[in-house]
Amino acid sequence: MTINRRREHRDDIDIDLLKKTDPVMVLKSMMSSMKLFVLCCLCMQNTMFTVLRRYSQGVLKESYSKYEVLLVGEIIKLIYSAYKITSDLPQGEKSGPKLRYLLRRASKMTVLALIYGAMNILSFVALRNISAGIFTVFAQLKILTTATCSSVMLNRSYSMTKWRALISLMMGVLLFSEPIWNKDDLSVNPEGGNIMLGTAAVLIEVVLSGFASIYFEKVIKTDPEQLGIWERNYQLAFGSIPVYLMFILWDGGGEVGYFGGWSPVAVMLAILGAAGGMLVALSIKHGDSILKTLATTGAIILSATLDHLMLGGPLTSIMCIAGVQVILSICNYTFDASPPEAPLTVKVATSPNLADEEMNSLTKANGKH
Repeated sequence: MTINRRREHRDDIDIDLLKKTDPVMVLKSMMSSMKLFVLCCLCMQNTMFTVLRRYSQGVLKESYSKYEVLLVGEIIKLIYSAYKITSDLPQGEKSGPKLRYLLRRASKMTVLALIYGAMNILSFVALRNISAGIFTVFAQLKILTTATCSSVMLNRSYSMTKWRALISLMMGVLLFSEPIWNKDDLSVNPEGGNIMLGTAAVLIEVVLSGFASIYFEKVIKTDPEQLGIWERNYQLAFGSIPVYLMFILWDGGGEVGYFGGWSPVAVMLAILGAAGGMLVALSIKHGDSILKTLATTGAIILSATLDHLMLGGPLTSIMCIAGVQVILSICNYTFDASPPEAPLTVKVATSPNLADEEMNSLTKANGKH
């Protein structure tokens, strides 16, 4: 009896492993999962945001401040996240103490907001000292830095198929952006620019981008507090608002002054920006940071195609070939039949911490009311 049970158990394991590694079963699992739905939504959001911004600034020549658009997007995300948190509370529990508790525990998301602010500053420094073409070339390294940080910070191991797919993806995106970095006027560095400073700035930004993506994923999936997506978005939006306010003051409101030049298109961009932040969090929860990067990369191809069809943007034969390479690389990574990684585990605290005691006291106080 024992031998038969062991044999049946082993057969069950073999069947489960076959289901996880068979390409057809992997494809069916991906097609029916929330992961694919969220990634498609993120891809469409990135596409719409890119095309609409191109229409706004390239065709309509609108001159609003991009930092103001980002600020309004964070305010929208803050309000909507607070609404979702409040609506999910148990009956009788007040929203005020819960929201104040989340703000007191927002230090991890504040760190992430500061990293995003530092990346904006580094982009500005880089573009002041090197050409847009060189900046575009270095920016493609974000794909590899994200995978590297995932391996180091989350102890993930990727198959050689996935690494080849990521390198192929990086080269495909680089080739697809050839009209940007291969222009004569963009190959020359800005007058008075420091090439070493600009190169260092863009490389630091690329590393910070990979680190920020994996840091966010680690907080969402392994933090002992196990706060939900809306709680983390609420904290991140609250921490980002002061950062963008600082940029607005530093920029002096742009060319047309504070909150000047706004239009319905700018409002739509702010809404899409807020939706993008929430979709990124959902994509990391249901997938990982690499798959989020794949969705963003796919949006580059789709937005360039729409830009060509609707706004007369460039779409050369080289770009078409590179686009096919990018799509094949995404498929090679997504449907790799290598055995899947074990899910990330939550670190359980061995002794009650300050957050637990604070939350328990909050629950008791609500119970008395």
